[in-house]
Amino acid sequence: MPNLSIKDVPEAWAQALRERAARNHRSLQGELMALIQRAVEADPWPPATRAKPLTSRRQGWKTVEQIAAELKAKNPNGPILGQPLGVDIIREDRDSR
Repeated sequence: MPNLSIKDVPEAWAQALRERAARNHRSLQGELMALIQRAVEADPWPPATRAKPLTSRRQGWKTVEQIAAELKAKNPNGPILGQPLGVDIIREDRDSR
C-alpha cells in the first residue's frame, strides 16, 4: 500500500485530530484513515466521469510561444481596433486610486 504524508500541519489541527482519535477510541493513524475513507466514499463523481490522472506533469501544457502562435492564427490582424488594451485598462484603474 502507498504511504501518504502531510507536511506543515498546524499544531492546533494536529491536537484536534489527536483528541478526536481519542474520543473515537482510535489511534491517530486510524482516525486519519477513517476520515480519508469517508471523504473518498462521499465523492459525488463516479469513477467513469473522473478525469484520468496525468501521466506526465507537462501533459496538456503549451508554451507561451505556442499560445501566441495560436492566437495570432485565429486573429491575424491583431487586437480589435478601437478597443483599449488590457494593460491600459489596468494602468488607468491603478492611476485612479
